[in-house]
Amino acid sequence: MKLFFREVGEPTAPPIIILHGIFGSSDNWLTVSKAIAARGYRVFALDQRNHGQSPRADDQSYLSMAADLHEFIVDQGLDKPVVVGHSMGGKTVMQFAMQYSGQFSKLVVVDIAPKFYPIHHADLIRGLKAIDLLNLSNRNEADTVLSQYEPIPAVRQFLLKNLYRNEQGQFDWRINLPVIERELHGVGDELTNPRIVTEPTLFIRGSESPYILDEDIPTIKRIFPNVQIETIYGAGHWVQAEKPAEFVEVLITFVS
Repeated sequence: MKLFFREVGEPTAPPIIILHGIFGSSDNWLTVSKAIAARGYRVFALDQRNHGQSPRADDQSYLSMAADLHEFIVDQGLDKPVVVGHSMGGKTVMQFAMQYSGQFSKLVVVDIAPKFYPIHHADLIRGLKAIDLLNLSNRNEADTVLSQYEPIPAVRQFLLKNLYRNEQGQFDWRINLPVIERELHGVGDELTNPRIVTEPTLFIRGSESPYILDEDIPTIKRIFPNVQIETIYGAGHWVQAEKPAEFVEVLITFVS
């Protein structure tokens, strides 16, 4: 699958690829991408399948998303880029590292562990489905509906970034909501055909996030023996959005 992407930085600079999480897109990473590029890197922020401006498909498995990433690297002619993924994107890059050894130089996983997570986005899906797109007049109306399912304004703002007007002038989603709803259980699944990944790996977690617990660290070290684990204090699950300067510094220190 040919993924949509945004690119910043000099064409001759070392490449870094960034993959977003569920309900996200490359647009969420634009500010951080520019900050990374300013430190001397060529940054590609991708829209994963069924998200943003990338094509839609019936499959949302990590094997498929890892294959999409590999296809992108081949198409762009990139020589062993650094691959970075947050949340769902973090599992994608872990699966990619297990399937395509030797195709990357370093791996960065942001606030997700290589383990099963129970479904916990069902309320968000219900909230998005409750928005009547055909009769929607503006984003404020959508926010009012979504507030009945999600109380945190920042989370609603993040989700509603997927709302846009199509060529007919009607509101539509930039996410493939039916497929994401159907495949939601798979987003929390363990990875397929796990193998030991020996390339240098960095796990970044937020101190206030429940996604990577201390009890997960032995498993991480077993699968990724050449690993470094960094905690950004005061950050929750969206580490890069909540503490962008600290996130970029930790990332650049590892990559360089």
